[in-house]
Amino acid sequence: MNIPKIPLGEWVDSFVAWLTIALGGLFTFITNVIDGLLDIIVNVLSVGPPIVLILILTLLVTYTSRWPLGVFTLISLLLIDNLGYWDSSIQTLAIVLLSGLLTIIIGVPLGIWCSQRKTVQSIVTPILDFMQTMPAFVYLIPSILFFGIGVVPGIIASFIFAIAPTIRMTNLGIQKVPNDLIEAANAFGSSTSQKLFKVQLPLATPTIMAGINQSIMLALSMVVTASLVGAPGLGADVYRAVSQIDVGQGFEAGLSIVFIAIVLDRITQNLRNPAYRHAVKPKIAFSILALLIVVTAIVVTIFEGKGAVNEDANGIGAQVDYEIVGIEPGAGLMELTNTALKDYELDDWTLLEGSSAAMVAQLQKAITNQEPIIITGWSPHWMFSSFDLKYLDDPKGSFGGAEDIHTVVRKGLEQDAPGAYRILDQFSWEPSDMEAVMVDITDGMDPSEAAEKWINANPDKVSEWTKGAQSGNGERIKLVYVAWDTEIASTNVIGKVLEQNGYKVTLSQVEVGPMFAGVANGSADAMVGAWLPTTHAEYYNTYKNDIVDLGRNLHGTKNGLVVPEYVDVDSVEDLK
Repeated sequence: MNIPKIPLGEWVDSFVAWLTIALGGLFTFITNVIDGLLDIIVNVLSVGPPIVLILILTLLVTYTSRWPLGVFTLISLLLIDNLGYWDSSIQTLAIVLLSGLLTIIIGVPLGIWCSQRKTVQSIVTPILDFMQTMPAFVYLIPSILFFGIGVVPGIIASFIFAIAPTIRMTNLGIQKVPNDLIEAANAFGSSTSQKLFKVQLPLATPTIMAGINQSIMLALSMVVTASLVGAPGLGADVYRAVSQIDVGQGFEAGLSIVFIAIVLDRITQNLRNPAYRHAVKPKIAFSILALLIVVTAIVVTIFEGKGAVNEDANGIGAQVDYEIVGIEPGAGLMELTNTALKDYELDDWTLLEGSSAAMVAQLQKAITNQEPIIITGWSPHWMFSSFDLKYLDDPKGSFGGAEDIHTVVRKGLEQDAPGAYRILDQFSWEPSDMEAVMVDITDGMDPSEAAEKWINANPDKVSEWTKGAQSGNGERIKLVYVAWDTEIASTNVIGKVLEQNGYKVTLSQVEVGPMFAGVANGSADAMVGAWLPTTHAEYYNTYKNDIVDLGRNLHGTKNGLVVPEYVDVDSVEDLK
């Protein structure tokens, strides 16, 4: 059928762009509120040495779920501290608690409203179905545009993903209250509010608490996903471990998440009927806990306010909150940036981890609003063709000089597919060639179509790659690449050339560590995105004995800190 494609994606993009501008003030307010609440929660949880919070949580779990689980909580939290993940656990716990608080504040009233109004339930139910079935990653895209990179979009995405059980279970719990009790309340002349607060809600509490428990568990399951947009905590540690193929770190961080999940699950399950409620009445126990939290929050807020010093509010640091927007935590560029922060003694600055896509989205938002921003950048990249950007001078050479992008293949490929090996060995182009493909992809063209367009426009260069290479007979060639715009462009181009020469090509998107590991262990045949000698040096040195380096396919790359031209700063030294 030759029916034109409905431009649904373009409509959504336009709508989101309009919302970003029209409700910019509201989004800024929400960001500031959530940031403030999160800071308070983190400060409260961080008061004193770790053993203080460990003992409090141990006592709380013991009171709600009996002493064996209290012993487990003590041992597991001490292990987290011993492994070095305590600070990350505090960040994760704060994110989950704030997400849970938002689901209670918004989800319970919505559930009550649905139970009282059939029309509302008819409208809300399909929306909840949509929210629960839509992939969680999708929520991150508009969240970045609305709230920027960092922890706030992660919390918002977690809240949206996790709120459905609270709404559904609140609605279900109230509707399942026996009709004879409702009739009895009506017979005694109870008002709607009296029936709700004195009959329906008390009887529905177990069901509502089950929904809240499930929402908190769903919010915790989002911590790794939220790390893609810069949310700190154990999710970022897991993401970093995946990027670097660090099995040990991944297991430790994952185990820490499991421990926190068990602790939160047991506490929320038994809040209504604590195991030792006969020894200490719940009202007394929870009142003491609430008083302790409130007093601690007030004290830390007061002292934090007194300790805040306004140093050069007009400086670039204050304008960007001393934050540099980075990319994936396992990227070599992030290591170079951390080195630069040390070399230039930029101790007050924070490098935000996230993803290259999130970084570009934040850059676009800042440029649209003419706001200052500092990002980790590299070229070739389409953003230099689309925006007026500049590198900050690096007098100390922390980011190194120009780099090359190498083609790396597995051992044995030359014998198994000599024609493909020769094409990959002869593959070479210029930064301008790569940027031409990247710009087409950025403008909405499918990567495969953009690659084919470039190939058709540059037959002479392509003929140099295929010169002397025998055609394939349908042999399978698996190319792996990182989801950087440069690698998407180069991998699609070389993949299309291999297809045109008789090979059946598969493109697989992975993280940097799996990309090198895949070629080294033979599960992938080749990659054309090894940045050397600096960016991917760690991975290259790890696997160099198990791979074949065919040399550079592009020369003249560059890494560094990048700002829009309108930002009045020219050197990394100016950030001090």
